[in-house]
Amino acid sequence: MASFGNDPDSGNASLTATGGGSSELMWILNQGDIVPGTDPSYQVCKALYSYHPLGAKMVDGPVGLAQSLPRTITIPDAPEKDLIEVYGREWRKLGKIGADRLINNTMRVSRIYGIGSIVVGTREADPDKPLDLTTLHEQDLYFNILDPLNTAGSLVLEQDPNAPDFQKPKSIRSGAQFYHPSRAVVVMNEEPIYIQWTTSAFGFVGRSVYQRALYPLKSYIQSMITDDVVTKKAALLVAKLKSPSSIIDNLTKVFFAAKRNTINDAATGNVLSLGVDEDLQSVDLKNLRDAAEFARNNILKNIATAANMPASMINQETLAEGFGEGTEDAKSIASYIDGVRVEMQPLYDYFDVIVMHRAWTPEFYKTIQRKYPEYADKPYQTAFYEWKNAFSAEWPNLLVEPDSKAVERDAKIMESAIGVAEMLLPVADPLNKATIAAWLADTMNARKMLVSSPLEIDVDAMAEYVPPAPAEKEPETRAAYDI
Repeated sequence: MASFGNDPDSGNASLTATGGGSSELMWILNQGDIVPGTDPSYQVCKALYSYHPLGAKMVDGPVGLAQSLPRTITIPDAPEKDLIEVYGREWRKLGKIGADRLINNTMRVSRIYGIGSIVVGTREADPDKPLDLTTLHEQDLYFNILDPLNTAGSLVLEQDPNAPDFQKPKSIRSGAQFYHPSRAVVVMNEEPIYIQWTTSAFGFVGRSVYQRALYPLKSYIQSMITDDVVTKKAALLVAKLKSPSSIIDNLTKVFFAAKRNTINDAATGNVLSLGVDEDLQSVDLKNLRDAAEFARNNILKNIATAANMPASMINQETLAEGFGEGTEDAKSIASYIDGVRVEMQPLYDYFDVIVMHRAWTPEFYKTIQRKYPEYADKPYQTAFYEWKNAFSAEWPNLLVEPDSKAVERDAKIMESAIGVAEMLLPVADPLNKATIAAWLADTMNARKMLVSSPLEIDVDAMAEYVPPAPAEKEPETRAAYDI
């Protein structure tokens, strides 16, 4: 809540912010009992994510970077273009916000508190019943993302080392509502440690991304306070005025007050007169710079180390040559993001199946049968599971090669392939010549940076082709001339 008022001493208007989470964050981080190793509670983790300048960056930054490039989907031996088109359309509208957003939100909760869950509900069936995949395209689905407070008591995890579900999520319950395991996915940030209670997640589960970084996060707030104080003092002017005599009358008071006001109101373009023995200078803060920068940089490095993140992601350092040049910072970030993608994979696997059943419906299959005659007599279930088993989704590499290096690499590959073909063709029979030619064409077609249109070769026709025999030359006749 903001309140407006006037400063009675200066006559200037003032704006004061009271209440809200910012004061809560200051209260939490200024507590003297926060020492290295302190466990962040559920409320502390929420405040850090909501109000700390680095809170959202530590949670959302890696997940956002991992999802910055779409996956490359392939479905070999299938009408790939049609399948991928309807799959992508359903993926983008799932849950009305898209599957990527649902996965992002689930990962966010997991990283904030140490554990997060997403449940799938249908208005046609109770949540405690198994999810019917065969009728998913007919059901009105909704997705809820649950944090540890919503699932408290059901995700404590079994600590009996002889139990089948030892340290494994078994079921989800939110309040009195139980969700069937087929309707839920539980994601933990880091793996649970035996009999290691996580305060922020209310269970023996993973840990918050803030767990090891709580103390340096507190120190970062202190560095911000230092910045604020320096900013306020940077424009402070110290006027060295000649002291008046010990006996000061009202006239002298008025004179010195007027002189201070003149100095306060002075700006560029004004002329200010001072006495011979008087001086005017700003506060000397040059000795503060090295110490303040050293402390701030160390705090950021400590936070990055505690969160097991590359320091450049916390420091917001710009990669001078970008990801494509493969610098050490870029390689470190790419390696870290690959690990984040592995953590997200169970969610993608779960949503892939849901989207397949909602996109590749029996009605859609009828259009495929009309468009592709080879599917005319094939049952829907057979075709669906063939497509499902052939489905593959790969993450693109963040270290994308620049075009110049890609062209150079493709040119070397083509040069080597042509050399192999030139060596084998003279000694090959017609069938193998056709095979070599087809291999060379496939190698060339894969070089998208060099070849704009594909080269297609009929292997059977080339193997059966017999080149015509060269025509015999007629004997040369010499014209007779009478001399």
